[in-house]
Amino acid sequence: MEAIDLERAVGVLKNGGVVAIPTDTLFGLAADVFNPAALDRIFAVKGRPEDLALPVLVSGWQQVEKVAENIPSEAAILADRFWPGALTLVVRKAPVLPDRLTAGGPTVAVRMPDHPAPIQLIDGLGGPITGTSANLSGGADLLTLAELTAEIGAEVDYIVTDGPEPKGTASTVVDITSGQPKLLREGAISFQLVLQAWESAST
Repeated sequence: MEAIDLERAVGVLKNGGVVAIPTDTLFGLAADVFNPAALDRIFAVKGRPEDLALPVLVSGWQQVEKVAENIPSEAAILADRFWPGALTLVVRKAPVLPDRLTAGGPTVAVRMPDHPAPIQLIDGLGGPITGTSANLSGGADLLTLAELTAEIGAEVDYIVTDGPEPKGTASTVVDITSGQPKLLREGAISFQLVLQAWESAST
């Protein structure tokens, strides 16, 4: 990201705004995960049902430890194997996270994306951001910057235009809170590969 683009986007996030960003998987809507008013904006922009939690993007394992607790030891091994990349891990949420983020649930979905835009935004903000897809809830994924701008450009506070466009395939979502990986959504990474990595970590 160009310095001025990054500076503007980080400023929007610090002021409780919503920024549309490219990621390695899909375009996303970024907001400060610790700002309930900003989270309200995300739900409003997407028309997202109130009972659907928002996923979180981090720039490293240290941030996972800020948003989660009782993390299985195998989780760090999965992160070493697949991050940065298209694997989202569902773990127990830390008490500091707003209920708005997790829709009142006990878990949070976290991922480290393989794209410079979200990573630089997270580092500029100094904390994790939301990573929900930048489309109207229930609608098709937006695959180009032109589609993004046409559908929700007027609803967000800023659009990051630097960096490569997303590859167009959502992340694989795996719940690891029960002691055994559970597939919630098949995506860019094969669940079989995740299982193999988990089993090797557990032996």
